[in-house]
Amino acid sequence: MMENWKRLQNGTDIRGIAIATPEKAVNLTAEIVQAIGSGFRQWLLEVKQVQPTSCKIAIGMDSRLSGPELKKALIDRLAGLGCEVYDCGMSTTPAMFMTTIFKNYQCDGAVMITASHLPFYHNGLKFFTKDGGCEKEDIAAILENASQADSACSEEKGTIHQKDLIAEYSELLVQTIRKGVNSQQNYEKPLHGCHIIVDAGNGAGGFFAAKVLEPLGAITTGSQFLEPDGTFPNHSPNPENQAAMESLKAAVLGTKADLGIIFDADVDRAAIVSSNGVEINRNALIALLSVIVLEEHPQTVIVTDSITSTGLRKFIEEQGGRQRRFKRGYKNVINEAKRLNAAGEPCHLAIETSGHAACKENYFLDDGAYLIAKILIKVAMLRQDNKEIQSVIETLQMPYEGKEVRMPILDKDFKACGTAILEDIEKQVQGIEGWSLVAENYDGIRITADESSGNGWFMLRISLHEPLLVMNLESDIEGGIKTMLAVLQPILKGYKGLQVD
Repeated sequence: MMENWKRLQNGTDIRGIAIATPEKAVNLTAEIVQAIGSGFRQWLLEVKQVQPTSCKIAIGMDSRLSGPELKKALIDRLAGLGCEVYDCGMSTTPAMFMTTIFKNYQCDGAVMITASHLPFYHNGLKFFTKDGGCEKEDIAAILENASQADSACSEEKGTIHQKDLIAEYSELLVQTIRKGVNSQQNYEKPLHGCHIIVDAGNGAGGFFAAKVLEPLGAITTGSQFLEPDGTFPNHSPNPENQAAMESLKAAVLGTKADLGIIFDADVDRAAIVSSNGVEINRNALIALLSVIVLEEHPQTVIVTDSITSTGLRKFIEEQGGRQRRFKRGYKNVINEAKRLNAAGEPCHLAIETSGHAACKENYFLDDGAYLIAKILIKVAMLRQDNKEIQSVIETLQMPYEGKEVRMPILDKDFKACGTAILEDIEKQVQGIEGWSLVAENYDGIRITADESSGNGWFMLRISLHEPLLVMNLESDIEGGIKTMLAVLQPILKGYKGLQVD
């Protein structure tokens, strides 16, 4: 029985099927969500020492079709257990965390009902306290509690408050941008006359145009897919999705906008498109944020995930910073940044190529809207000198080629099988002329290839959540990836536990 509960854990989130499809059966029902709510309350009482008579929990959701039913079920259960509940309606993941910080909330815990960019039939839950998002072991404990939860309720039902959290959160973002720009000419509207469009992908981020950009004086004509629609009819709400980025690029060029902004469904990730239609995501987004943060905190460490380009490290070092290329997984990146600070090594930015970015000044919260706020401050200041945002990263060297290959691991114990394969490959590649193992590496194995052997790098790692061996390759020359693969493929095809096409 506990195995069914464990299957709902997806790292530091809970994810499941909330709407049946011909291929998928529902495993995240209203009743299961109620049990998980009981498990979260119990965890707050036992681990965070929250008093049962004063437990306050905020609940929000993104635009998913199953959100209202799951939210009502969760609120009913928590109120039935005597909790004071804040119903935040349509919200964002970062805003839900802020309910543990805002003085007029000061919640003991917060729950966001979301499955990020996954297809419409998925849903899930993210959990927060004032210390940040729950860790893997916390989710495991919450699910353990849920598996033993009963439906008994308190004699005294808790109060339910309806809150317009997004209005309050938007005002915080507006004030952050005004203070950051500190315009002497137009303090209230530092983006006056700037044409900025938003693509919310029909997720929860549509508020940003009317509640953040327009009060700052921006023109938002041409913004698209702002209306919440849990079927996500236009494109995946995902800044890493190429169709989504192409859609925003076309909108920017078609409306002659100065900037385009895209969010994922729950607004913990973002990316931008410049006025000339250039995507600024992944390595380019990290480079841009690094410049902004290094101007405020010279020589700080920038923690990134493992698959960043060689040119990015050079760029960060040219700005006076230091890159710590860590593991995949935004929680890994954020926790490493926190560890460095605790060890006395200043780190003000943790950012992943996926678009998760967390600043020390903002509770190390991965917040797509705050990420965009930092960029908009820079946009406003550059406009005073008649410059555009793309000028900030014009010296960033981008790879000529890039490729990702995801190979299924066929063994039931995929992590053990994958680890054994990586250990063997590590021994084999060290004897190949022109290839060298990168010593400072925390995720799988990373190899650099010299000019005659591919002029780039490749990396092999086990996927965080799926039975896959993932290979990322980049080269600075045409045909470089083909050169590396010509040597790699025969090696990879030699492993029976690996499916190589």
